[in-house]
Amino acid sequence: MIAKLKRRQSRYCTGSRASCHFAFLLMAVNFTLLAVFLLDEPVSAHVRETPSILRPIGSAVTDFGKSGWILFASAILFFEALSSSRLARHGKARFEALLVVHVAAYVFLSVALSGLAANLAKRLIGRARPFFQEPGSILDFSPLHGSYRFESFPSGHATTVGAIMMAVALMAPRYRVLCLVLGLWLGFSRVIVGAHFPSDVIAGLLFGAWFSVFMASLFARHGLLFEVPAEGLPRLARRLPVRPPLPEAGEWRWPALPGLPVRGLLRIG
Repeated sequence: MIAKLKRRQSRYCTGSRASCHFAFLLMAVNFTLLAVFLLDEPVSAHVRETPSILRPIGSAVTDFGKSGWILFASAILFFEALSSSRLARHGKARFEALLVVHVAAYVFLSVALSGLAANLAKRLIGRARPFFQEPGSILDFSPLHGSYRFESFPSGHATTVGAIMMAVALMAPRYRVLCLVLGLWLGFSRVIVGAHFPSDVIAGLLFGAWFSVFMASLFARHGLLFEVPAEGLPRLARRLPVRPPLPEAGEWRWPALPGLPVRGLLRIG
Protein backbone atom coordinates (compact mmCIF):
# COMPACT_ATOMS: atom_id res chain seq x y z
CA MET A 1 0.00 0.00 0.00
CA ILE A 2 2.76 2.47 0.93
CA ALA A 3 4.70 1.63 -2.22
CA LYS A 4 1.56 2.17 -4.30
CA LEU A 5 0.96 5.57 -2.69
CA LYS A 6 4.56 6.57 -3.39
CA ARG A 7 4.15 5.63 -7.03
CA ARG A 8 0.96 7.67 -7.24
CA GLN A 9 2.68 10.62 -5.60
CA SER A 10 5.56 10.54 -8.08
CA ARG A 11 3.03 10.38 -10.91
CA TYR A 12 0.58 13.07 -9.80
CA CYS A 13 2.61 15.45 -7.62
CA THR A 14 3.51 18.38 -9.85
CA GLY A 15 4.83 20.65 -7.13
CA SER A 16 1.60 22.64 -6.82
CA ARG A 17 0.32 23.33 -3.34
CA ALA A 18 -2.79 24.96 -1.97
CA SER A 19 -1.91 28.61 -1.51
CA CYS A 20 -4.10 29.15 1.55
CA HIS A 21 -2.11 27.44 4.32
CA PHE A 22 -0.29 30.60 5.41
CA ALA A 23 -3.55 32.56 5.28
CA PHE A 24 -5.19 30.00 7.58
CA LEU A 25 -2.29 30.25 10.04
CA LEU A 26 -2.40 34.05 10.02
CA MET A 27 -6.17 34.12 10.51
CA ALA A 28 -6.05 31.53 13.28
CA VAL A 29 -3.35 33.33 15.28
CA ASN A 30 -4.86 36.81 14.98
CA PHE A 31 -8.52 35.85 15.48
CA THR A 32 -7.61 33.70 18.46
CA LEU A 33 -5.56 36.45 20.11
CA LEU A 34 -8.29 39.03 19.52
CA ALA A 35 -10.85 36.68 21.06
CA VAL A 36 -8.63 35.97 24.08
CA PHE A 37 -8.16 39.63 24.95
CA LEU A 38 -11.49 41.10 23.82
CA LEU A 39 -14.15 38.40 24.05
CA ASP A 40 -13.23 35.64 26.49
CA GLU A 41 -13.71 37.51 29.77
CA PRO A 42 -16.95 39.41 29.05
CA VAL A 43 -18.59 36.53 27.20
CA SER A 44 -17.72 33.92 29.84
CA ALA A 45 -18.95 36.27 32.61
CA HIS A 46 -22.21 36.81 30.73
CA VAL A 47 -22.71 33.06 30.25
CA ARG A 48 -22.05 32.37 33.95
CA GLU A 49 -24.27 35.10 35.33
CA THR A 50 -27.07 35.63 32.82
CA PRO A 51 -29.75 33.12 31.78
CA SER A 52 -29.80 32.88 28.00
CA ILE A 53 -32.68 32.01 25.68
CA LEU A 54 -30.08 30.39 23.42
CA ARG A 55 -28.95 27.83 25.99
CA PRO A 56 -31.64 25.23 25.15
CA ILE A 57 -30.75 25.59 21.47
CA GLY A 58 -27.04 25.27 22.23
CA SER A 59 -27.66 22.20 24.35
CA ALA A 60 -29.71 20.61 21.56
CA VAL A 61 -27.13 21.08 18.78
CA THR A 62 -23.81 20.96 20.60
CA ASP A 63 -23.48 17.17 20.36
CA PHE A 64 -23.23 17.50 16.58
CA GLY A 65 -19.58 18.30 17.28
CA LYS A 66 -18.96 14.81 18.65
CA SER A 67 -16.92 12.93 16.07
CA GLY A 68 -18.28 9.43 16.73
CA TRP A 69 -21.29 9.64 14.41
CA ILE A 70 -19.39 10.92 11.37
CA LEU A 71 -16.50 8.49 11.90
CA PHE A 72 -18.92 5.57 12.15
CA ALA A 73 -20.92 6.68 9.10
CA SER A 74 -17.86 7.30 6.93
CA ALA A 75 -16.29 3.97 7.95
CA ILE A 76 -19.49 2.08 7.05
CA LEU A 77 -19.69 3.95 3.74
CA PHE A 78 -16.03 3.17 3.02
CA PHE A 79 -16.39 -0.59 3.46
CA GLU A 80 -19.76 -0.68 1.71
CA ALA A 81 -18.39 1.13 -1.34
CA LEU A 82 -15.18 -0.91 -1.30
CA SER A 83 -17.22 -4.11 -1.34
CA SER A 84 -19.39 -2.73 -4.15
CA SER A 85 -16.32 -1.85 -6.21
CA ARG A 86 -15.09 -5.43 -6.04
CA LEU A 87 -18.48 -6.91 -6.87
CA ALA A 88 -19.28 -4.48 -9.69
CA ARG A 89 -19.83 -6.06 -13.10
CA HIS A 90 -19.18 -2.96 -15.15
CA GLY A 91 -16.26 -0.56 -15.26
CA LYS A 92 -18.40 2.52 -14.66
CA ALA A 93 -19.99 0.97 -11.58
CA ARG A 94 -16.55 0.14 -10.18
CA PHE A 95 -15.28 3.63 -10.92
CA GLU A 96 -18.21 5.29 -9.16
CA ALA A 97 -17.86 2.99 -6.15
CA LEU A 98 -14.14 3.77 -5.84
CA LEU A 99 -14.97 7.47 -5.95
CA VAL A 100 -17.24 6.98 -2.94
CA VAL A 101 -14.42 5.04 -1.25
CA HIS A 102 -12.15 8.05 -1.65
CA VAL A 103 -14.80 10.45 -0.31
CA ALA A 104 -15.41 8.30 2.77
CA ALA A 105 -11.67 7.92 3.41
CA TYR A 106 -11.15 11.68 3.04
CA VAL A 107 -13.91 12.58 5.51
CA PHE A 108 -12.84 9.91 8.00
CA LEU A 109 -9.17 10.93 7.97
CA SER A 110 -9.93 14.67 8.12
CA VAL A 111 -12.19 14.32 11.17
CA ALA A 112 -10.24 11.59 12.97
CA LEU A 113 -6.74 13.05 12.62
CA SER A 114 -7.77 16.65 13.32
CA GLY A 115 -9.65 15.43 16.41
CA LEU A 116 -6.64 13.48 17.66
CA ALA A 117 -4.38 16.50 17.18
CA ALA A 118 -6.83 18.83 18.95
CA ASN A 119 -7.24 16.47 21.90
CA LEU A 120 -3.48 16.09 22.23
CA ALA A 121 -3.04 19.86 22.10
CA LYS A 122 -5.70 20.57 24.74
CA ARG A 123 -4.04 18.14 27.14
CA LEU A 124 -0.61 19.64 26.54
CA ILE A 125 -1.89 23.22 26.94
CA GLY A 126 -4.19 22.52 29.90
CA ARG A 127 -6.36 25.63 29.82
CA ALA A 128 -9.12 25.65 32.43
CA ARG A 129 -12.69 25.69 31.19
CA PRO A 130 -14.81 28.81 31.89
CA PHE A 131 -16.80 27.29 34.77
CA PHE A 132 -13.57 26.25 36.53
CA GLN A 133 -11.74 29.58 36.37
CA GLU A 134 -11.93 32.36 38.89
CA PRO A 135 -14.04 35.36 37.77
CA GLY A 136 -11.84 37.76 35.82
CA SER A 137 -9.26 35.09 35.10
CA ILE A 138 -9.08 33.81 31.52
CA LEU A 139 -5.49 32.52 31.49
CA ASP A 140 -5.49 29.71 34.01
CA PHE A 141 -3.29 26.90 32.67
CA SER A 142 -2.24 23.54 34.06
CA PRO A 143 -0.41 21.60 31.31
CA LEU A 144 -0.73 17.82 31.36
CA HIS A 145 -3.23 18.03 34.20
CA GLY A 146 -5.21 15.10 32.81
CA SER A 147 -8.60 16.39 33.93
CA TYR A 148 -11.67 17.47 31.94
CA ARG A 149 -11.50 20.77 33.83
CA PHE A 150 -8.24 21.69 32.08
CA GLU A 151 -9.04 20.71 28.49
CA SER A 152 -10.51 23.90 27.10
CA PHE A 153 -8.14 25.03 24.31
CA PRO A 154 -8.79 24.25 21.51
CA SER A 155 -12.36 22.99 21.44
CA GLY A 156 -12.55 19.43 20.18
CA HIS A 157 -16.20 19.81 19.19
CA ALA A 158 -15.40 22.95 17.19
CA THR A 159 -12.48 21.18 15.51
CA THR A 160 -14.80 18.39 14.35
CA VAL A 161 -17.38 20.91 13.11
CA GLY A 162 -14.71 22.88 11.24
CA ALA A 163 -13.33 19.74 9.61
CA ILE A 164 -16.77 18.49 8.52
CA MET A 165 -17.99 21.82 7.19
CA MET A 166 -14.81 22.52 5.24
CA ALA A 167 -14.86 19.00 3.77
CA VAL A 168 -18.44 19.57 2.57
CA ALA A 169 -17.55 23.04 1.29
CA LEU A 170 -14.66 21.68 -0.77
CA MET A 171 -16.78 18.91 -2.30
CA ALA A 172 -19.88 21.09 -2.81
CA PRO A 173 -18.67 24.68 -3.36
CA ARG A 174 -22.18 25.95 -3.95
CA TYR A 175 -22.96 25.40 -0.27
CA ARG A 176 -19.93 27.16 1.19
CA VAL A 177 -21.92 30.04 2.70
CA LEU A 178 -24.33 27.58 4.33
CA CYS A 179 -21.38 25.59 5.69
CA LEU A 180 -19.88 28.78 7.12
CA VAL A 181 -23.11 29.75 8.88
CA LEU A 182 -23.72 26.25 10.24
CA GLY A 183 -20.10 25.97 11.35
CA LEU A 184 -20.28 29.20 13.35
CA TRP A 185 -23.55 28.31 15.08
CA LEU A 186 -22.58 24.72 15.83
CA GLY A 187 -19.12 25.72 17.00
CA PHE A 188 -20.31 28.56 19.22
CA SER A 189 -22.89 26.31 20.82
CA ARG A 190 -19.94 25.29 23.00
CA VAL A 191 -19.73 28.88 24.26
CA ILE A 192 -23.50 29.07 24.76
CA VAL A 193 -23.48 26.02 27.06
CA GLY A 194 -20.46 27.36 28.96
CA ALA A 195 -18.00 24.61 28.02
CA HIS A 196 -15.51 26.84 26.17
CA PHE A 197 -14.28 30.38 25.68
CA PRO A 198 -14.81 32.06 22.27
CA SER A 199 -11.08 31.77 21.54
CA ASP A 200 -11.24 27.99 22.11
CA VAL A 201 -13.99 27.69 19.51
CA ILE A 202 -12.37 30.01 16.97
CA ALA A 203 -9.09 28.10 17.22
CA GLY A 204 -10.91 24.77 16.89
CA LEU A 205 -12.99 25.84 13.89
CA LEU A 206 -10.02 27.23 12.00
CA PHE A 207 -7.80 24.27 12.83
CA GLY A 208 -10.43 21.76 11.73
CA ALA A 209 -11.09 23.69 8.51
CA TRP A 210 -7.38 23.97 7.75
CA PHE A 211 -6.88 20.26 8.37
CA SER A 212 -9.54 19.36 5.81
CA VAL A 213 -7.80 21.62 3.28
CA PHE A 214 -4.47 20.00 4.14
CA MET A 215 -5.92 16.51 3.67
CA ALA A 216 -7.47 17.54 0.34
CA SER A 217 -4.05 18.79 -0.80
CA LEU A 218 -2.48 15.52 0.34
CA PHE A 219 -5.07 13.51 -1.59
CA ALA A 220 -4.42 15.67 -4.66
CA ARG A 221 -0.69 14.93 -4.48
CA HIS A 222 -1.55 11.25 -4.87
CA GLY A 223 -4.09 11.78 -7.63
CA LEU A 224 -7.04 10.97 -5.37
CA LEU A 225 -10.35 12.83 -5.44
CA PHE A 226 -8.95 16.40 -5.53
CA GLU A 227 -6.77 18.62 -7.65
CA VAL A 228 -4.98 21.79 -6.56
CA PRO A 229 -5.39 24.84 -8.83
CA ALA A 230 -2.71 27.47 -9.15
CA GLU A 231 -4.70 29.74 -6.84
CA GLY A 232 -7.32 29.02 -4.21
CA LEU A 233 -8.63 25.96 -2.42
CA PRO A 234 -8.39 22.35 -3.61
CA ARG A 235 -11.28 21.24 -5.79
CA LEU A 236 -12.80 17.97 -6.87
CA ALA A 237 -11.08 16.39 -9.83
CA ARG A 238 -14.26 14.53 -10.83
CA ARG A 239 -17.96 14.80 -10.22
CA LEU A 240 -19.50 12.82 -7.40
CA PRO A 241 -22.33 10.29 -7.46
CA VAL A 242 -24.85 11.34 -4.83
CA ARG A 243 -25.97 7.84 -3.86
CA PRO A 244 -25.73 4.28 -5.17
CA PRO A 245 -28.45 3.13 -7.60
CA LEU A 246 -31.45 1.20 -6.40
CA PRO A 247 -30.73 -2.56 -6.17
CA GLU A 248 -33.10 -3.57 -8.95
CA ALA A 249 -32.62 -4.57 -12.56
CA GLY A 250 -33.05 -1.88 -15.17
CA GLU A 251 -31.73 1.55 -15.93
CA TRP A 252 -31.46 4.25 -13.31
CA ARG A 253 -30.22 7.77 -13.47
CA TRP A 254 -28.09 9.14 -10.66
CA PRO A 255 -30.09 11.87 -8.88
CA ALA A 256 -28.44 15.25 -9.43
CA LEU A 257 -28.37 17.85 -6.67
CA PRO A 258 -27.47 21.51 -7.28
CA GLY A 259 -23.72 21.82 -7.28
CA LEU A 260 -23.18 18.06 -7.68
CA PRO A 261 -23.88 17.24 -11.35
CA VAL A 262 -23.37 13.62 -12.31
CA ARG A 263 -23.08 11.91 -15.65
CA GLY A 264 -24.55 8.99 -17.47
CA LEU A 265 -26.69 5.97 -16.78
CA LEU A 266 -25.78 2.81 -14.97
CA ARG A 267 -27.42 -0.57 -15.65
CA ILE A 268 -27.81 -2.93 -12.73
CA GLY A 269 -28.41 -6.63 -13.34
